[in-house]
Amino acid sequence: MLTILGRASSINVRKVLWLCDELDLDYQREEWGDGFRSTHLPEFMALNPNAMVPVLKDDDFVMWESNAILRYLASAYGGEWLYPYHPQTRASVDQWMDWQSTELNTSWRYAFMSLVRNSPAHQDPRLLAAASKGWAHTMSILNQQLEKTGRYVAGRNFTLADIPIGLAVNRWFETPLDHPDYPAVRTYYERLTERHGYTVWGRNGTP
Repeated sequence: MLTILGRASSINVRKVLWLCDELDLDYQREEWGDGFRSTHLPEFMALNPNAMVPVLKDDDFVMWESNAILRYLASAYGGEWLYPYHPQTRASVDQWMDWQSTELNTSWRYAFMSLVRNSPAHQDPRLLAAASKGWAHTMSILNQQLEKTGRYVAGRNFTLADIPIGLAVNRWFETPLDHPDYPAVRTYYERLTERHGYTVWGRNGTP
């Protein structure tokens, strides 16, 4: 039995939950994180010394880092249609997953903490303006890629890369800031909403 540790409001936990929906996997989930059991408790730290969610337990196998969990589940549970074996096709999927975890996540962090989390430490108007501009720039890169592929981020077919990217797109539209007109991103958003897992774990009102 798969066990997922983490609160369902976490964007990184929702990546794993969405993939489980795509692969029709049974799992149980334990509530950990903000508002629930502290991830700094010894029993959690023994599983993930970073004290962050999600953590995956597959019987005795334990791992953390959400994108790594996605790759593991797709590889272990019949997800080759999402994470193809062909080296170049897989490399494209990996490229966009890594871009999401580095460039895209970095660009939205300050603005999200300021405008959604209302963090007192993230209320500098100049830093917020710069962060909003940087976030818009990374979304313009995504828009260019989607214009090129015409459908999904790594090509014509839905892949593992669309899970972290799709959740990031939902966060973009759910954050109250000025959104430049990126038609390909908007079309992509609507296309993803046709997937059951995205309506449950992505476009569900949670940024």
